[in-house]
Amino acid sequence: MSEYKVTPLNKVIRGAKRATYDKMEINKILDDTFLCHVGYVWNNQAIVIPTAYGREGDTIYIHGSLKNRMIVNLLEEGKASISVTHLDGLILARSAFHHSANYRSVTVFGNVRKVEDPKEKMSALECILNHMVPGHWNNIRKPNTKEFNATLVMAIKIDTASAKVRAEGVVDEKEDHNLPIWAGVVPIKQVAYEPISESNLNPEIKIPNAVSQYVNDNS
Repeated sequence: MSEYKVTPLNKVIRGAKRATYDKMEINKILDDTFLCHVGYVWNNQAIVIPTAYGREGDTIYIHGSLKNRMIVNLLEEGKASISVTHLDGLILARSAFHHSANYRSVTVFGNVRKVEDPKEKMSALECILNHMVPGHWNNIRKPNTKEFNATLVMAIKIDTASAKVRAEGVVDEKEDHNLPIWAGVVPIKQVAYEPISESNLNPEIKIPNAVSQYVNDNS
């Protein structure tokens, strides 16, 4: 199935015309960043935490320490929801009411499990790092036994999801079109600058191709 089934859980209510449930488009939005926000409840208090993630097929991987409050809580609950948002532009209208933004956002819902298998766990850590900088796993020292055992990895199986996208100009009231007020769009893009090598780095060590390529792709 190329689309997620629309349910009361994932259905976009506000601005429904901007919603999409297409799996390829949702995966593309997920793959265009590595930072998500995760919601959970702790001691009857709602908390939202930003964290890095990686996607492999229909699974989202998140890692943390063994006592990571968020992960431990979600593993106990058995379900999770994460959100991802890209800000693509500011919509500056003639009226205050119609100011907005261009964006791509995804909300994911799924069951969670602790990754126990050592092979999958190492693969998940590789997935998260390569989601940040594609191919960079091959350039680094892999986790040693102490680091590996001190790391908790959670897998979220994407059961359903929805995306919401705005990619258009100003939508003003017709009666405002002749007002002597500027209106337009300010495009926004996240830019990567040239990497800065550590001061104590051996001068013979060159910047890895994966890092250079990441900068070139995001500059």
